[in-house]
Amino acid sequence: GTLIVWHRQDAADAARLRQQLAATREQVPELPAMEPLDAARLAEVEPALATRFASGMLLPGEGQLDNRQLLAALALEMQQLGVKAHWNQAADPADFTPGTSGQPGWVLDCRGLGARSAWRALRGVRGEVARVHAPEVTLARPTRLVHPRYPIYIAPKENHVFVIGATEIETDDLSPASVRSALELLSAAYAVHPGFAEARILEIATQCRPTLPDNLPAVRMRTPRVLEVNGLYRHGYMIAPALLDVVLELLTTGDSPLARRFDLRVETAEAKELAV
Repeated sequence: GTLIVWHRQDAADAARLRQQLAATREQVPELPAMEPLDAARLAEVEPALATRFASGMLLPGEGQLDNRQLLAALALEMQQLGVKAHWNQAADPADFTPGTSGQPGWVLDCRGLGARSAWRALRGVRGEVARVHAPEVTLARPTRLVHPRYPIYIAPKENHVFVIGATEIETDDLSPASVRSALELLSAAYAVHPGFAEARILEIATQCRPTLPDNLPAVRMRTPRVLEVNGLYRHGYMIAPALLDVVLELLTTGDSPLARRFDLRVETAEAKELAV
């Protein structure tokens, strides 16, 4: 599960988040219910934070993963399945004629910001994350801190490594992280657990997220057998499984009830919207 905590001055933001979670569960009732935590229950769930926060929320159904391990595992699985990977080679959908002899059956264009010329409204949103080694910290699950500027998370990895993120800045600047961003991330982590004071900074990384005007993903097929997926914003790993199900529905039936359920924008080759 995921733990959500906040400082007293951010209680109003936490209340709004609680309302958003309740609204989401109304739309998707199969989601496990959010559990409100008082100080005693918070101490049971995460003993390391027993004296730090008076209340919190637990999302019991949320999982966690190590993104770098996942990418390595996916690459290995592709290799075992005989998938040919052409690393570090530029490609464009126009290079293929899918469905013809010697060509792939479909082209799935998931280039993110690399497809900016095909998505006029696509923009980059800068994000910075810190990776630290903190032997004194024993958080067992992802912990989110309600923050007035942007969502802050602390994600535990193996061997007391933690990823702290993520800033959210409306620019496609890929320069190194700013002092301000580094201070905000590391100060937030220290405010959650004092053991981060002696953590060692392993890296601070910067990248830009592919984002559409409504901050929601979109799927479209402007030309036959070329399916374009983009705009996953800062939620790629979280929503990718659901988006994969949408893509599979489109590939097999040409329609996606799941997309309509979640108000996901899907366009056919004629640019007719199936879901708005």
